[in-house]
Amino acid sequence: MKVAVIGLGVEGKKALNSLIKYNCYVYASDLNADIDIDDLPIYSQKINFTTSVDSLSLKSDNISVDLGFNDFDEIDSCDAVAISPSMWGSEFAEKFKNSGKLLCDIKNKHRDIFTIAVTGTNGKTTTVSMIKEILENAGKNVLVGGNAGGGFEGYYDLILESDEEKYDVLVVEVCDMTLGFCDYCFDFDLVALTNMGNDHMDVHGSIEEYKESLKKFFKDKTIFINKNQEFKDEFKTVANNVIEYDKIDYDLEIFGRFNKLNAGLSQSISDYVNKNLFSIDNTIIKNTLENFKPVKGRLEVLKLNDTKIYIGKTDNSDALNSVLSEVEFNIVFIGTPRHNEEHRFDILNELVKFNPDVIILFPGLEDTLDQAIYRLHALDYTGRIEIANNLDEIIGFVAEFSHEPTLFIGGNGQQAIIEIQDRLKQICASCNRDEEYYGCD
Repeated sequence: MKVAVIGLGVEGKKALNSLIKYNCYVYASDLNADIDIDDLPIYSQKINFTTSVDSLSLKSDNISVDLGFNDFDEIDSCDAVAISPSMWGSEFAEKFKNSGKLLCDIKNKHRDIFTIAVTGTNGKTTTVSMIKEILENAGKNVLVGGNAGGGFEGYYDLILESDEEKYDVLVVEVCDMTLGFCDYCFDFDLVALTNMGNDHMDVHGSIEEYKESLKKFFKDKTIFINKNQEFKDEFKTVANNVIEYDKIDYDLEIFGRFNKLNAGLSQSISDYVNKNLFSIDNTIIKNTLENFKPVKGRLEVLKLNDTKIYIGKTDNSDALNSVLSEVEFNIVFIGTPRHNEEHRFDILNELVKFNPDVIILFPGLEDTLDQAIYRLHALDYTGRIEIANNLDEIIGFVAEFSHEPTLFIGGNGQQAIIEIQDRLKQICASCNRDEEYYGCD
């Protein structure tokens, strides 16, 4: 099968890799010639390169890539087309939708599986993972994935994998920027909203416009929303069925009131599945949630010397506020966003409101340290500002402040934060072993 992948952003690259994994021949293109190809499945043998001032083409046995232009003869020769979710709603996307060649229409077994969507600004990956563990502990074969930014392989991997194996339930993490795309590609039986926050406003424009996008997505569906959710009454006018959830009241191994809400949502969905699809013993739901461990890269608490280190991705102001509102931190490490993500620098506005003594900046998604420093000065932050350029320097600052009661490491850059987590876990484990014999200081 020959498939065209149009657009090589995060989702496009994930789609390309998935298609190669499932033995498809791929033609891929992007109008931007300045695309990093290091993470594409292109191997050194048998590659032909063609370059010009503003374009690049390369071909190997199973892949052909054009950067800087689209070869429509190549696209038309393909059996299916996988477009970037960001293109949804454009004339370009409508053309392929009307042609019947969209990959999700050709490979469509995923639409026969009971499917749960989890969307919102924060908490999606944790909620998806909670639901997955509950259903698997109930003996069901569950496929999860979706939003590549959440760490999954991407939407197209779900579509391809569903075509290969039999699953009882599909759980899809739906990014708030891909609502229209996902609404078309998947047949959602349930839709869960974790929350609405201040992120991706460069795409939405405003919370009001984000709300309108959600209303379209919720239309005629069974939806789960927080009992205190803003715009709840408006959502009720478009949904077929609205189920309200609240935080759970028993202890969890993961930190935060926000995670008790994620667990409450997961419990509510599991209760619905128990009543309407297949039996799940209530003890399975409770035990799964009580023993749930943090998802890699998301917030967890480590113990080192005299300090508790709270570490996890908090890439928007609402996510950061939810942590800083629960624990007082004098020392905060913050990963920086990409150059073009001006709205994500708002995490610094939020941070300054809590006025920690020291802010340590490190490159999260990109090295935008100068922009971050400028923002902090513009906000009249008067505390100490430090720069950690790499992992070793971050660990050095952690050691310096490891007798503070608490440290927080967050901000942007999921992969960077995972690397910090892994290093700190090694240090903490070593320190705890040593402490049994002669103390660790």
